[in-house]
Amino acid sequence: MEKGMELHKGCAHHDCAHEHEHHDHNSCHSHGDSCHDHGCGCDHGEENGKVMLARIIAGAVIFAAAIILKKEPLSTILFVAAYIVLGYDIVLRAVKNLFKGHVFDENFLMAVASIGAFIVGEHPEAVAVMLFYQVGESLQDMAVDKSRKSITELMDIRPDYANIEKDGKIERISPENVSINDIIVVKNGEKVPLDGIVTDGKSYLDTSALTGESVPRTIREGGEVLSGSINTGSPLKIRVTKAYHDSTVSKILEMVEHAQGKKAKSEKFITSFARVYTPVVVGLAVLLALLPPLLLHEEFSKWIYRGLIFLVVSCPCALVVSIPLGFFAGIGCASRSGILVKGGNYLEALSKLESVVFDKTGTLTKGVFRVSKICGADENELLKLAAYAEYYSNHPIAASIKSAYGDIDKDKIFDYTEHSGMGISANIDGHKVLAGNAKLMNGIAVPDVSESGSVVYIARDGEYMGYIVISDEIKPDSRGAVEGLNAEGINTVMLTGDAEKSAADTAEMLGIRDYHAQLLPQDKTAKMEEIISKKSENRVCAFVGDGINDAPVLSLADIGIAMGGLGSDSAIEAADVVLMTDEPSKLLKGIKIAKKTMRIIKQNIAFALGIKVIVMALSALGLSNMWMAIFADVGVALLAVLNALRALRISKK
Repeated sequence: MEKGMELHKGCAHHDCAHEHEHHDHNSCHSHGDSCHDHGCGCDHGEENGKVMLARIIAGAVIFAAAIILKKEPLSTILFVAAYIVLGYDIVLRAVKNLFKGHVFDENFLMAVASIGAFIVGEHPEAVAVMLFYQVGESLQDMAVDKSRKSITELMDIRPDYANIEKDGKIERISPENVSINDIIVVKNGEKVPLDGIVTDGKSYLDTSALTGESVPRTIREGGEVLSGSINTGSPLKIRVTKAYHDSTVSKILEMVEHAQGKKAKSEKFITSFARVYTPVVVGLAVLLALLPPLLLHEEFSKWIYRGLIFLVVSCPCALVVSIPLGFFAGIGCASRSGILVKGGNYLEALSKLESVVFDKTGTLTKGVFRVSKICGADENELLKLAAYAEYYSNHPIAASIKSAYGDIDKDKIFDYTEHSGMGISANIDGHKVLAGNAKLMNGIAVPDVSESGSVVYIARDGEYMGYIVISDEIKPDSRGAVEGLNAEGINTVMLTGDAEKSAADTAEMLGIRDYHAQLLPQDKTAKMEEIISKKSENRVCAFVGDGINDAPVLSLADIGIAMGGLGSDSAIEAADVVLMTDEPSKLLKGIKIAKKTMRIIKQNIAFALGIKVIVMALSALGLSNMWMAIFADVGVALLAVLNALRALRISKK
């Protein structure tokens, strides 16, 4: 059964991630053998839709003629002809699979049930089994194909070509052949094929396929563009900054493709369940057909017929197809909303969140810093020392200080050392300068500053000089995200390296229930381990972060969630879920999608098993017939598939 689930998932995700490789639906079904290992079969026809439709129509006409004529032996001949037209492929596959050791698949169940019905003289019902089975499978294929096409449309971001400018001429080439620093031209209506920086032009980008945002984003010279966006305005010239295999579009498609290999517990349950379930019900069908006649001395034909009905009902195809499809539809819906979920297991985990632990800078705040206060005897000298000390640092705080100061003569800087989680020491124009938090001051007395923001203390030659306050702006939707999580009964925690005052102010402003401040990277990991150790059984703890220092914590959490728009590559690689718009509120949307997906999957499990158990019990009592059996198999499978597709249409509210 495991391979059967992979077949349906594989069909869908290959069509989504490799649209231009023409993995069409029917070619996917031609891999019939891969479906036979698990007890369902699920081989829904190797022919194209038109041929199958012609067979169904021809078989139905012959079947109707046999019923109307009611003349022997012509009627029997017509029933046999209709059976052959409708079911020859199923019988042949059943025979082939017997020699391969694939006994308990749907082809076997249908072949035995229909041939058995012929033997006991139920010719119309034998043909009806094949007719309605083929009709149901065709409708089911159409439903699965619809879902694949819907998800393909959601993820239609693979670029077909890149316009590269060489010697004043535009040449169309494959995106894989474009090099870093090449200049590409993106015209109106074209997809941006690679990540880069705009060198010329001003336009609007449709980023809905990447982020779920419906409003086009303005882009101008110097702005960063992501591959997969669509230019909806004037032509743009873009300098490529990443090779295709490192580009945003390539990583997204890779995430979607690999997502199908990570199964949720519900999928694994069905795998284990069907390996036991199918042989057991086949054995029960045999016992039902043989024991009552032998023990009660009743007619064999009556009990064999009941056993055959039992066989038709028993196939677990509804579960095998609908559950993976439900997860895939949920992942597709999340992708449309700008939430990349790397597997069904992570979608299931989102529905079981007990705690969400946030990083602060760049996650709950914009990560755009500015100098808000300078406190010292000589403010200009203080800012100068800080700017020179931070010259080689790439930290956002360092960038804000350098931006506030202006031009720097780097020849005056020597012995630069960055102390992780504390700050920087450097020799500046012959003076030993320290710029960082209180831990860096090496015994130098510094005041206890109660400021809302990050405080950078400055010392020169062992003497305290003053401090600079760096402020960060909270994202507009952070408070709403935290309030929404609190309303869902999910515990919210913040871990930050900021000072106690800054962390307390942010936590109070957002409504975060618990926070831990002044943490070094290794402290965050230790604190995360502590939080995870206290969680309830079968519940999940998530971490939301964006920076390089967050990668270890993202990996440690039950489910790591990265801010994808501005987040670092290492954080995105380590994460299980990526929020493409850097909006914390997207997490609430992802939770909603996950919970509805899980409700749909549980509905399908309960519905499919419930109907099958009822009809099997009725068949044992002689209260059902082949028509009910066909509904319990094909009809239930079709309804379960249609229900699974509701995961694609989760409300945008």
